[in-house]
Amino acid sequence: MIEVEGVVGLRDAGGMPAESGRIRTGRLFRSGSLAAVDAEGAERIRALVRRIVDLRSVEEVAAAPTPIDGVRIISLPLYHGSPRSFFEEGYDLVGIYRHLLAESAPELVAAVRAIAAGEPTLVHCTAGKDRTGLVIALALSAVRADRDAVVADYALTGALLPEAERHATSERLRRTYPDSPHAAVLATESPAEAMRDVLAELDREHGSVRAFLAAHGLVDDELAALDAALCEPHTIHGPDRPGATSTTDIGVIA
Repeated sequence: MIEVEGVVGLRDAGGMPAESGRIRTGRLFRSGSLAAVDAEGAERIRALVRRIVDLRSVEEVAAAPTPIDGVRIISLPLYHGSPRSFFEEGYDLVGIYRHLLAESAPELVAAVRAIAAGEPTLVHCTAGKDRTGLVIALALSAVRADRDAVVADYALTGALLPEAERHATSERLRRTYPDSPHAAVLATESPAEAMRDVLAELDREHGSVRAFLAAHGLVDDELAALDAALCEPHTIHGPDRPGATSTTDIGVIA
């Protein structure tokens, strides 16, 4: 975790194992809204990243703009229409993620494309849980990060929300949407099985997350750039010099 006043869940997605080695640290970060950062926090974030991918709606951004200059902010609203419908129509988390994959694939691909540019990038929405969780999981899965580690990173987010905020949000949503069976879960929880189920569905329907992104416009050169941006190759101990290391890129099969 990276402690910055006013920001929930700020962390580096790097370090987890991947098929070709491990995910680089210092390249991909995630968090909730940045709107409450002070000058010191803004300076801390500028020291970490060069790009911020903001997945919030135009209305969310207008109500709570990001007070950080000196970095490129890429606005990619994922929700088409009002998220109220998710509560009113009884969606669960898997249903929301399916909806985003079906309706917002161009924006999801654009977010992954921004990560593939290779500059240190922070992805965020409001809570940093669902929209951010899906983009991060897609990017990591596309470069074949360990599935259990990807799911665990997603599941961590709900636990990082302050308990008082979780309780207040749950109670407010239960009052606002008394007929919604999933209202509190949608806003405050990130159960591992939700992301595991969604990624497994993409594997079944498209062959892999990488193939899903390719089918929606991420070209081979961009996929290769994503590999280079996020994957750190295995370090292999040389047989001729015990203790010495050489770095060998075993490659990522497209």
